[in-house]
Amino acid sequence: MNLTTRRWIPHTIAVVGLLVLLYPLAWLLATSLKPADEVVTSLDLWPSHLEWSNYTTALDGVSGVPVTRLLWNTVLIAGGAVVGNVVSCSLAAYAFARLRFRMSKVMFAFMVATLMLPHHVVLIPQYIIFNQLGMVDTYWPLILPKFLATEAFFVFLIVQFMRGLPRELEESARIDGCGAFRTYWSVTLPLSRPALITTAIFTFIWTWNDFFTQMIYLFAPEKFTITLALRSFVDQSSTSAYGPMFAMSVISVLPIVLFFFVFQRYLVQGMATSGLKG
Repeated sequence: MNLTTRRWIPHTIAVVGLLVLLYPLAWLLATSLKPADEVVTSLDLWPSHLEWSNYTTALDGVSGVPVTRLLWNTVLIAGGAVVGNVVSCSLAAYAFARLRFRMSKVMFAFMVATLMLPHHVVLIPQYIIFNQLGMVDTYWPLILPKFLATEAFFVFLIVQFMRGLPRELEESARIDGCGAFRTYWSVTLPLSRPALITTAIFTFIWTWNDFFTQMIYLFAPEKFTITLALRSFVDQSSTSAYGPMFAMSVISVLPIVLFFFVFQRYLVQGMATSGLKG
């Protein structure tokens, strides 16, 4: 086997793997343009003719709520979750990584242990608390916990990154008269940009794709996100409107795909330089 062949083998395998991974997206896009009868009966990937009315029906939204309102609701929740996680998790991470206080190691170990705790375990107590506070059917249960550093994974991620930063910079800041918060804000936070960007990207994607939590807390159609609207669209359309159903799926997936293409460089950089090492 010559050198040229050896170079082509991994590239060929990568291209084949990419085609396999992209096929579901291609199938979804093609099916969203098929007439309803072809979705079930036809095995061809591409439709016999393009049914653009599927997207017209999907853009009308559900229960009189247009898809633009649904997208705005989702962006509002995802944006609030990003701000909350970045701010609260970075503050908690700075405390664990740089400040010395009693039982810090025990608290950090306890926080990491919560990663093994299923979300469903705390779902009912959280719902009872938010219900007593009158926050059910609002966006607060979906955004407020993010400002309380409840995402242990992101706290751990930022802690490991901050531990790799040179302490001499913070010591110089303290000599210049900076307190703990000023040092965090002016020195540590800017240097932690890769970890913060990784936290923001994953938070946005996970919040956008969330369905279960939003289904628990949101009831009014005008407050629905795009994922809840897709569920409602299927329910109200029965089993005959396959085309509009897949068109709504494309609309819900498209922002995530565009978001990934725009920020993929930061995502790779953040994962490569963040503290997933020991």
